Amino acid sequence: MALTALDIQQQRFRTKVRGIDPKEVQTFLDQAAAAFEDLQRENHRLTDEARQLRAEIEDHRKREGTFRRALMHSQKVLDQMKVNAEKQADLIVAEAENKAEKLLHQAQRRLAQLQEHITKLKRQRVQIEVDIGSVIESHRRVLSLGQEQIRATDGQDEKLKVLKTAK
Repeated sequence: MALTALDIQQQRFRTKVRGIDPKEVQTFLDQAAAAFEDLQRENHRLTDEARQLRAEIEDHRKREGTFRRALMHSQKVLDQMKVNAEKQADLIVAEAENKAEKLLHQAQRRLAQLQEHITKLKRQRVQIEVDIGSVIESHRRVLSLGQEQIRATDGQDEKLKVLKTAK
């Protein structure tokens, strides 16, 4: 049976001859009841506080679990983002290398075309130089022949003049 402060206060003792002083017993019982009542209040308060603290601890544990799950999820998301970023970076590098290779091939083709064109132009220049040299040589021969004819004609003219003056 649980003893309460009221039980202590209401407790009555039988008196006997030459027994205890009832006032002293009552004073002690009142003090004991007051102390017991204080202890019961303190016990109820501490029990309530312990219940609240347990509830808070449970709430904190739930929050901690939620935070851990959120942290793990965030870590997974970050890891996935990192993997995706690396894949995307690899893709960008591959595309850049591909474009660079295409540009290099285009530049090499263009260089080959230009070199071929330069070679053709050099051949044309040489051909033109040969043609011009031939034309110049032809004209020199024609001039030479013309000068020889003029000299021959002049020689004949002089012969005619000499003949005309001799007559």
